[in-house]
This record gives sequence, structure tokens and C-alpha cells, in this order.
Amino acid sequence: MTKPILFSSFRTLTRRAALPLIAALALAGCGSLGGGSKPAGGDIHVMTSGGFTAAYNDLRPEFERSSGRTVKTAYGASMGNADDSIPSRLARNEPADVVILARPALDALVAQGKVVPGSQVDLVRSAIGFAVRKGAPRPDISSVDALKRTLLAAPSIAYSASASGTYYETELLKKLGIEDQVKPKSRRILSERVGTVVARGDAALGLQQVSELLPIAGIDYIGPLPAEVQQVTVFSAGVATASKQPDAARQLIRYLNSPAAAPTIAKTGLEPLTAP
Repeated sequence: MTKPILFSSFRTLTRRAALPLIAALALAGCGSLGGGSKPAGGDIHVMTSGGFTAAYNDLRPEFERSSGRTVKTAYGASMGNADDSIPSRLARNEPADVVILARPALDALVAQGKVVPGSQVDLVRSAIGFAVRKGAPRPDISSVDALKRTLLAAPSIAYSASASGTYYETELLKKLGIEDQVKPKSRRILSERVGTVVARGDAALGLQQVSELLPIAGIDYIGPLPAEVQQVTVFSAGVATASKQPDAARQLIRYLNSPAAAPTIAKTGLEPLTAP
């Protein structure tokens, strides 16, 4: 699978730039760094959406090791009514200290009283891309006209039920002028990665956040949307109002936003929005 770096400013990241993660934890005040004993107060509960999942999964073990805390994770879409979406989980009062999702959805949770106002921290910028089943012909999406031809020719298209899919079904097809021809053969995927559906052969073409496509086995990532029709989503973290560990929640958010986390984040196809 091709693993492009979408944001050219991060092609120059070197090992020197990858400061030891343990140093970032110390600067962020993330607790005990050497004793390994678990601090009083209990586990940290995180809800994260798919766009940030690959980076989060790579970063979480170091935070746990260095802070001595255990982080428990629930995964779900940024928006929508699926049982495992983050809004649905919070509505059921599932435990949450940190929530990580698309910024508009996070701000909506603030308005609903589910996230502490002012606790929002932007973590990354994320682009949308396409994939096909591994070994399948790679269609051309290098220009807007090529993208239109590819979508019109595709026998079936899968898209997510979250931010990228909402853009696809409400804006992109209209911009391209092909909504009537393409939407009937497009399938909205709930509670599953689009890449997994494509890998099974249940859709010929899949659209999702690039960071959600890259980790999936059995697909070939073919590239991002053309710049003229690309939509970049900011994924952000906030502290849940029901958090039993608000200080620890802020420590984890500072860690995810630290300069030392940036190289790991960039490798997953995201642009880090690192705190100065």
C-alpha cells in the first residue's frame, strides 16, 4: 500500500525532530515518569473517532507507561445515530474523560453540555481519500474531471457515516454535478471501516479519511481528493463534563498535542497541529 505524506511540511520531519515522548510527558505535567506506579484516582476513559484512531493507538501505550495510568478506549463516529457513535455513547452516559472527534461535532457537544466549554484543543488536520480492493485497477482521481469519470464508472461506492461521508453525500456529489447518477449506487457504512468493506469486495471504491484507510489490510490507497474539492477536517479533543479525572484528561490532551507526538501523528497521514 502506498503511504504518501499528504502535507509536505511534514516530509522534513527527522529523528532529531522526534523528541523523546517521555520528555513531552514531563513538560506537560503528565505525572510520575519513572516509578511506574498507578496514580490515585483511577483510569482515564477516552472516546475517539476514526480519523484520529491510528495516531491515538500508536501514542497511547507510551502515555500509559510514562504516566503510570491506564487508558480505556471506546471507538465511534464523530456524528450520527449509530449505537457506537460518540454522541450516542455520551447520551447513554458511558464513562468519558476525553473525547476526540471532528471539531464541529465537538463544539456541538459543548453546546449540549457534554463537553467542558473552553477545553477544546485542535490536534490534527485530516484529508479525505479513496481506496480500492488490493490488486484492483487503480482509477484516476488526479483531477476533478478524472474524479467525476471514476465515480460515474464505479459499480459501487462505500462512504463513512461520519465527517467524510457527510461531505460526500451532501456536498461533493452536488459540486461535481453527478448526484443523481452516483448517489443511488453509494452505500453509507455504519459501525465499520470503509476500507474493510472494500477489502471484502462489497464495494468497488471507498471514500474515507486517509488516516482511516491507510491501516486497513486488503486495500490499495489511491490518493486524496483533488485539492479543488478536498475538505480538510480538524479533529480536536475536549474534556467531558462528566469526567471523574479532569486533570488527568487535560494531561493526556497536552501529550497528544505535544511536539514529541507530532512525528508519530504525521506517519498516520495526518497533519499535527502542535501546541507551541
